[in-house]
Amino acid sequence: MTSKDHVVAGPRSAGGLVGLRQAGVEAFADLVRGVGATTSFGACDHGPGRGDSDERGQACELPPTHVPRLLPVAGISLDEALDATRTGDVWVFRGRSAADRAIQALTNSPVNHVGMSVVIDDLPPLMWHAELGRSLPDLWAGKQQRGAQLHDLREAVLTWARKYGQRAWLRQLDHPVTRAAEDAVLRTIARMDGTPFPSSARLASRWLRGRVPLRKRSDAELETAYCAEVVAVTYQAMGLLPADRNPNWYDPGRFWSGDELELTDGARLGDEIAVSIPAG
Repeated sequence: MTSKDHVVAGPRSAGGLVGLRQAGVEAFADLVRGVGATTSFGACDHGPGRGDSDERGQACELPPTHVPRLLPVAGISLDEALDATRTGDVWVFRGRSAADRAIQALTNSPVNHVGMSVVIDDLPPLMWHAELGRSLPDLWAGKQQRGAQLHDLREAVLTWARKYGQRAWLRQLDHPVTRAAEDAVLRTIARMDGTPFPSSARLASRWLRGRVPLRKRSDAELETAYCAEVVAVTYQAMGLLPADRNPNWYDPGRFWSGDELELTDGARLGDEIAVSIPAG
C-alpha cells in the first residue's frame, strides 16, 4: 500500500476548513479540487495514495470517480486503514460501557456507534459522525462542540479506542463515488454540522418512532441527530439509500454486516475489517 504523502499544511488543516466553511461549500469544493486549473499531470498520478507505478511518465487526467481499493477481510493496522479508506466507507465501533451495551441491546446488534469517512483529494482523511462528547475540534466549525462533527479520522478512531474503550472496524463502500456525490457530502456537512446529539430518553423515543411508518421528514427538520441518522442522511444525499425513508429508521446496527443493509444503484458495503490500534 502506498501512503498519503501530500497533506495540507497546519494542524490537520483545521484553520483551512474553518475558512472554507465561511466561504461556502461551493468554494470549499472548488478550492480543494482546483476548479479552473488544468487537470493534466506530467506523470500519471491519480492523487495522494492513488499513484500508478505502471504509468509513470504518461500524461493523464484526474478520473471522474473515486474507485474504492478493496482490502481482504482480515485485521489491518490503523495506518493501513487510513491509507485505503475512501469517502463513503463506514466505521463501526463496539464498547463495553453500560451505555454502549444499552444501545447494542436496543438495536439487537454488536455495535453502538457508526461514522463515515470523508476523503477529498489532498485533505487528510476525516470522519463525519455525531457524538455526545466534545473531545476533539470540529474541523468544520473550528471549535469543540457536541453533536454532528467533522473530525480528523485518525484522531477520532484513537479517541474512540483509547478514551472510550471501543473496538473499531472498517467497512468499505464497493461503489465509485462521483464528484457530484462528494459535493453532496460537503453540502450535508455544511447543513448539519453542530446539530445537537439527543438526550438518552429522546434517543430511545426517536428510534422507536423510526419503527412506525410516518411521513418522510426532511433532514432540515432534524433538531437533534444521533450517529446513524447523520450517516443515513449523508448516504441519502449521495444517492446510496432510498430518499423516502426517515433517518430515524436507521441505527448503528443497520450498518453492521449482519443487517444486510440494502443500498441503491448496485452499491454494497464489504464485511467488517478489524482495525488494530497502536499502543499509546
